[in-house]
Amino acid sequence: MTTGISRQGLAILAILPLLLTIHRFLLRRPKRLSKIAAIDERVLVLGASSGIGRSVALQYAQRGARVCIVGRREGKVEEVVGECRGCGTRSSGYGSSRIIGISGDFAEVDDMVRVRSILQNEWGGIDTMIVAAGVSALQPLMAVAGVEVKGTTFTPAQSTKEGIKAAVAVTAAATRGNYVGPLVAAITFIPLLTATSQSPSILLISSLAALIPAPTRTLYASTKAASLMLYQALSIEHPAIAFSFCTPSTVEGDFRASAVDKGPVRELDPNKFGLKREDVAGRCIEAVDTAERTVFMPGTMRLAHLVYWICPSFVEWRARKKYNF
Repeated sequence: MTTGISRQGLAILAILPLLLTIHRFLLRRPKRLSKIAAIDERVLVLGASSGIGRSVALQYAQRGARVCIVGRREGKVEEVVGECRGCGTRSSGYGSSRIIGISGDFAEVDDMVRVRSILQNEWGGIDTMIVAAGVSALQPLMAVAGVEVKGTTFTPAQSTKEGIKAAVAVTAAATRGNYVGPLVAAITFIPLLTATSQSPSILLISSLAALIPAPTRTLYASTKAASLMLYQALSIEHPAIAFSFCTPSTVEGDFRASAVDKGPVRELDPNKFGLKREDVAGRCIEAVDTAERTVFMPGTMRLAHLVYWICPSFVEWRARKKYNF
């Protein structure tokens, strides 16, 4: 297959790993911990009742931080609170005020204002906000509208009014979970972070799909890309806050069960071939400690992102293969 990559492009690809290694080495120094001791850090994790968010909360608790666990399912929130209190270091003196669990939806203004009030009263503010909540979507857009596509044949020949309305409703749900929620969180907590922390930090857990398009991920990728761009723009508007963005590829777990379009999983079994949640959580925390801007997981995907702009047809071919499309 002819990729069309120029010699200049190949030269850039050849030296890029070395440059990235040097860059990562310089960033690995945890400068932030010299300003905020691990045991003093006040961490808010939105979407902490399961998945990567739960792993992030547990790892912060293990190193002695104060952690606020927020999730929609009260029972799951209570489970994670118990786990965090059980794994916290004995010397940190864990009590009800060091590990806080609050059930709430990060796309609901009233819920987030309530979380903010509790944190102001209990901790006097926060140092770190991890935005880990979100929803999945797994179908091609035309399938969401009830249209089957085989090659260039559409069945029915045109989308119906009902099908279009159904697609709009699913889009609204994906937008609410992947864009409106991060938006509400940012507006609610950015002033508090800025006013109460010596080293305020925000980490958004996004997705590789927000940077490299993939079939069957139309709604998921576009809504995750929207929130990623939102936070990238906010990082310019609020330079006092260190923003980090984690963009993992497929991760193990049952995240796809949250699919707002109820679509089938087309890729290889995430629980066998996906990234480990604990590994992603660890890299997220490392990124916050070192003020690393963008984390690609696996790291080779940084090169894939570059190749997409040099030779998009090759990456698109690989995406079709991965998602059996």
